[in-house]
Amino acid sequence: MPKPIARSKTRKAVAKRFKITAGGKVLRSQASRRHLMSSKNAKRKRHLAKMARVHKTDEKRIKANLPYA
Repeated sequence: MPKPIARSKTRKAVAKRFKITAGGKVLRSQASRRHLMSSKNAKRKRHLAKMARVHKTDEKRIKANLPYA
């Protein structure tokens, strides 16, 4: 009986933090939006709410942990 091929699993911690677009770009949420919000102005909070691109040097590592994304 041949041995079955090992299935690569998704790292759930990575799946919660990153999103891969249809074009293959990796998106992340921005820092500084968890607490101390009253001292930040509305424009800053609005811009922090948007997703940001992950740097190209980190994309390969993230995609390796998300094999089915």
